[in-house]
Amino acid sequence: MRVLGAILAGGRSSRFGSDKALAPIDGRPMLDHVAERLVAQCDGVIVIGRDWPGLARVDDRPQPGLGPLGGLAGALAHARDHGFDAVLTSSCDLPALPGHLLDRLGAPDALLLRQPTIGLWSSAHADRLAAYLRSGAPRSVRAWADTIKASTIAWGEELANINTPEDLAVFAKSEIRSH
Repeated sequence: MRVLGAILAGGRSSRFGSDKALAPIDGRPMLDHVAERLVAQCDGVIVIGRDWPGLARVDDRPQPGLGPLGGLAGALAHARDHGFDAVLTSSCDLPALPGHLLDRLGAPDALLLRQPTIGLWSSAHADRLAAYLRSGAPRSVRAWADTIKASTIAWGEELANINTPEDLAVFAKSEIRSH
């Protein structure tokens, strides 16, 4: 199975107060940490919703402003059009992304219970998700996952999700970083 890693990075970072993808961790932007983790477990990596050095940019589908599902729709279409069977997604604010996600998620379609932006999705759903978004259906990842009867995986350990500068400060002092 060819897997494309996709970093959801088109959000406004409103709770963070500035562009959290650029927030420095050990002297490197947070998004670089996520990319490094995905590169280690995927056949290719893209970034959704923004330009980023060294990664191909893919835009939301069918239009900007649809949140993580629009990003996922863009990633699925890109994956399908470039010969990938599945997409492993993560938001840009999970710098300690575990290295064994594919094993834990199993087969597509699966997402983490407490972090629904982390999921393994079949690229065969590209057109179906775009149609779902055009229909005006709920734009939550969980609602989409229910529609396709995706598996929900309980992780069991807390994943550091950096939404505020305070979260970043706690992360910088934590042991979570080594997962």
